[in-house]
Amino acid sequence: MLVVVCLSAGCVSRRMTIRTNPPGALVEVNGKRIGTSPASMDFTYYGVYEFRISAPGYETMVVEQAVRPPWYQVPPADLISDNFLGAQVTNRHQFTYNLVPTSFEAGDHLQLQDRGQNFRSRARSAP
Repeated sequence: MLVVVCLSAGCVSRRMTIRTNPPGALVEVNGKRIGTSPASMDFTYYGVYEFRISAPGYETMVVEQAVRPPWYQVPPADLISDNFLGAQVTNRHQFTYNLVPTSFEAGDHLQLQDRGQNFRSRARSAP
């Protein structure tokens, strides 16, 4: 009976939190929207995740972020921490990114407006 309790007691919970300056940016992880920053999600596997962070008035960031395991989650230690530890452990990873404001100058707005007008006229004249 004691062996069964010990075998079922171990558990490692993995959670990552993405913060931004300024807060409130939209956060997507591997193409899945998880919310506005600070945004948190549980995950199962360590490795590289793609973060896409966007906010109005700021440049969109696409970051390949490595999430590395702690020492007790590297084989063969993970066998013990996942199954025989006897307590729940929460592994937390926090990442903070500073967003860069977009820098449109007056000429950029006019150029962007001209490009939009060109696309519109081409779309109307297409067969």
